[in-house]
Amino acid sequence: MTKQTFYPLFFVSFILLLIGCNEATLKKGSPEHIARITQSIDENAIINSNERGDWLSYGGNYKEARYSPLDQITKTNVDQLDLAWSVDLGTTKGLVSTPLVVDGIMFFSGEFNTVWAYDTRTGEEIWKYIHDYDTDRNVKLCCGFSNRGLAIYKGALFMGTLDGRLISLEASTGKKNWEVMTIPEGGNYSITGAPRIAKGNVIIGNGGAEFEIRGYVSAYDAKTGELQWRFYTVPGDPKKPYEHPDLKEAAKTWNGDVYWKQGGGGTVWDAIVYDPKLNLVYLGTGNGSHWDREWRSPGGGDNLYLSSIVAVNADDGSYVWHYQTTPGDSWDYTAAQSLILADIKIDGRERQVIMQAPKNGYFYMIDRTNGAFISGDNYVYQNWTSGLDNNGRPIELPEARYTDGRVHWIAPSSHGGHNWPPMSYNPETGYVYIPTALNSAGYYHTKSPKDPESLGGGIGGVASLAVKLYIPNVFDPKATPPMAESGRLIAWDPVEQKEVWGVDQPSPYNGGLLSTAAGLLMQGDAEGIFAIRDVQDGRVLKRFDLRSGISAPPITYMVDGEQYLTILVGWGGDWAKLHKYVPRIHDGTIYTFKLNGTAPYPEKLPPNEQPLTTLRDNAEPVRVGNGWNVFTRFCIHCHPAPGTGRGSVPDLARSTDEVFDMYDLILTKGAFAKLGMPNFEGLITKDEIKDLKSFLFYSSEVLGKGMSASEYLENIAKMQYAADQENSKKNILD
Repeated sequence: MTKQTFYPLFFVSFILLLIGCNEATLKKGSPEHIARITQSIDENAIINSNERGDWLSYGGNYKEARYSPLDQITKTNVDQLDLAWSVDLGTTKGLVSTPLVVDGIMFFSGEFNTVWAYDTRTGEEIWKYIHDYDTDRNVKLCCGFSNRGLAIYKGALFMGTLDGRLISLEASTGKKNWEVMTIPEGGNYSITGAPRIAKGNVIIGNGGAEFEIRGYVSAYDAKTGELQWRFYTVPGDPKKPYEHPDLKEAAKTWNGDVYWKQGGGGTVWDAIVYDPKLNLVYLGTGNGSHWDREWRSPGGGDNLYLSSIVAVNADDGSYVWHYQTTPGDSWDYTAAQSLILADIKIDGRERQVIMQAPKNGYFYMIDRTNGAFISGDNYVYQNWTSGLDNNGRPIELPEARYTDGRVHWIAPSSHGGHNWPPMSYNPETGYVYIPTALNSAGYYHTKSPKDPESLGGGIGGVASLAVKLYIPNVFDPKATPPMAESGRLIAWDPVEQKEVWGVDQPSPYNGGLLSTAAGLLMQGDAEGIFAIRDVQDGRVLKRFDLRSGISAPPITYMVDGEQYLTILVGWGGDWAKLHKYVPRIHDGTIYTFKLNGTAPYPEKLPPNEQPLTTLRDNAEPVRVGNGWNVFTRFCIHCHPAPGTGRGSVPDLARSTDEVFDMYDLILTKGAFAKLGMPNFEGLITKDEIKDLKSFLFYSSEVLGKGMSASEYLENIAKMQYAADQENSKKNILD
């Protein structure tokens, strides 16, 4: 080696040595440390997330199997697992987020798009970002104020917001790098799902199909925020050019003009999965707008790409293939639920598959290279089909289409046999673990494609659930009875398409799942129990009482040679607004566990339910009946049935006297907008507010005296019928 080459090499080695020493002496959790460790997060890091011991993407890595190879916590030592630290976050609207962890630094999102960074070694907050949320959007938010998670890439965090923005934050400080508005001005869109990273782009969808919008997915440059491509999931105005060629073919599966005037729906509000080997992005699309195909697309049609898995090219968003789980969906059977990528041996050969348990009750295994149906079967009871044909197309039963003027009780309900709480695939057992729901719902063909008397009709909703209590019902004796929903955690064999074992649960909504190579399966439930089970048979190995219902899935990761578990606890999401399974919903809390943890647990506080109001106005029955109509048009979307006290959102029959005095200010002036209450100014009248109060006073009085739920509903039905008759006569005279 010559002197000329020796000196430069020596200089480079010296600099590298200094850098290494500097990194070793960096204080863990400092901005410099966080900047250093997060700058290295790229696609390769996400692919190898499990091997790193980090949790770098919503589902763990690009496979989104929510499976970890970590095995320090085992069946034999899990009894030594205990709390390392916890923090009460003071949130009240629900925590459903999957945290991200890089070298012990944790990032997660919460209500109203707040973001936190925590040091998992100490349980100390590093920084907090508070989004300046536009409360005017409260009136047309689908499913609460929660956020399911973040993405991380090359030193930045990314979050979609309730008001339709995509925001990039500096991971080291929480300062904003950039933000872009992803939705059109005035559109009724919202974002609750986690972004994904693919080919240097941040990919984000949106929600809101209940409020007349057109679904699409967008890819933005992670560094600059510039739009790179956009894929529309349904065709738009046929008089205008199609945004991409496949929409011309998709348009042939639609009829009429209601669909494009109402937007069509098809929102991608949750499942977005990237396959780096095939360079494909898989999208799980949602329901139609209107729900009912008879209004949305008169005369039929499959209505592509509603309720489908769609594969697009990661480079430009161009269509590659699709598989539709529910052709011509009329039941809100979205296919937006979690998608899992796996390589599985089937009939002697390994197949690259994508697996999903969407709302419609069927579990699907699809060839992810071309969208071909491999197999499927129902994982919960369903009564809308007689099965699947050889191509995986549902064979509909005639009574599934609810067009005869009666209320048809169909299973699963619009909440689905499985909704957004993520499932887990464990390659050791070969099983998929699914948090399922047993339920049914009453569907009804509304008077028009935009019926103000329908569920949520007062705020422009276009759903098809029955709210007229006096209309004749068609029941299925085999289905879960109305208002008797429950849950079941199951282990599903995707090759044999059958349940291996199951555990019944009181609530149809429980937390998402995580399984590990050590044979552990973890889930929090609606009763506030965080249970660790044996993957083979579901036997409980360890349980923790965490005070409040749990919606979020747990994660596991390594920090300085120790395996940790973290779960966010804060009862939230659509179902949580209307139901609860604990006597008190505590503020949102983050819990972190490790072997031989010694931290004290937060105090479990006593119940705090408000008493029923004692206010009375002795209104005529017709006014009470009209108050029920007002409740179903404006309130039932968020508030539980009056008097029941069940739910994370206040029971209106338990409002204080002071709150009742403020009803005009609350409903038409936005007095509680900062708390999430919509402002209905221009949508609700003073007479309607008066009738709503009469209905609540009546409900409080009779339920407080012990009237049964069945008698109460019969009385309300009679009063509602009288009110509708009076309103009908008034309309004729007008």
